[in-house]
Amino acid sequence: MTNTNETSLVAQGVNHGGQPQLHQHGQEIQSYGTVRRLPIALALEVRAESCQLLNHLLADSQILQSLYKKHHWVMRGPTFYQLHLLFDKHASEQAALIDTIAERIQTLGGVAVGDPRHAAELTQISRPPNGVEEVPVMLSRLLDAHELIISSVRGAITHTALNGDAGSNDLLAGDVLRTHELQVWFLAEHLVDTPLVHA
Repeated sequence: MTNTNETSLVAQGVNHGGQPQLHQHGQEIQSYGTVRRLPIALALEVRAESCQLLNHLLADSQILQSLYKKHHWVMRGPTFYQLHLLFDKHASEQAALIDTIAERIQTLGGVAVGDPRHAAELTQISRPPNGVEEVPVMLSRLLDAHELIISSVRGAITHTALNGDAGSNDLLAGDVLRTHELQVWFLAEHLVDTPLVHA
């Protein structure tokens, strides 16, 4: 039981026993769209352009990852088991990319898109219906999202190469592009109409 003296001290801001300082408010210390000066031998303008490209990719990646999770949860039909597992695997791989892209933005001195509501404002991926779609439609929706992202990634690869941002270029041409291309292959093969029993 807390005595009156302790309550009075806590109310006065005296911190006894590691009391958390709750409900704090303050101002942003860096606005979205700005870039801090960091000694990484890359011009501020180049870093700002890379951050903008990467943030749009980050927003699309967050939406794609959420789309994978939705389809993972609502999957139905004879391909339930394999697609339920595949979608979860792809969602996990996208989550790893999201973290890597966000950390690259921070490394460049920018501010990574961290709020899903902000990501939804920036994404180029169309919003799916709130309900459940048929399996081929889910697969097609995911493939369309991948293609949009891959197109942006290829443009960003060219742009970062011209700007001399080797770190972002390596990330885009390596981890990001290859992950998306591999995931497209795994999805697209599920849309091939082949007989299961008779040739």
